[in-house]
Amino acid sequence: MNRALVVLVVAFAPMILEARLSRRHERALRAAGAVEPAGDVYAVMQIAYPACFAAMAAEAWIRGAPSSPSFVAGAIVFAAAKAVKYRAIVTLGPRWTFRVLVPRDRPLVTSGPYRWLRHPNYLGVAGELAGAAFLGEAPVTGVLSGILFGCLLLARIRVEERALGVER
Repeated sequence: MNRALVVLVVAFAPMILEARLSRRHERALRAAGAVEPAGDVYAVMQIAYPACFAAMAAEAWIRGAPSSPSFVAGAIVFAAAKAVKYRAIVTLGPRWTFRVLVPRDRPLVTSGPYRWLRHPNYLGVAGELAGAAFLGEAPVTGVLSGILFGCLLLARIRVEERALGVER
């Protein structure tokens, strides 16, 4: 199978399902009075995240590289990243969305992977990008995506921690 197609399928098929789950949780949280903080970078993230995967798929297509050990490494990294991300999603349950929505009078989640990491979901996202770069053998767009989305994640973390009242 073409590397570009693999990157597109492994990135976008779960992304579509995650978006549906996020919208469902978002509606419920808003109905319960959850508040979205000002200054979030979500508007940029919702474009940049899929664009990063599309760019890596395009680089994979242009390079037309045959399968190599990087493909297997990428598959392992991507799968591990998804496992971390989905563990975070399961732990947050109906509080997980793509947006930062803070429910009123609910304690900060400190179970599951949140025992060890403050932002395991974002670690999973970073791993997805790295895994896709290896899958597609897309070093240029992989590095650029990591830098761009890494900056967005850092901005997002600041917004989220401020909203949750856990700034360091």
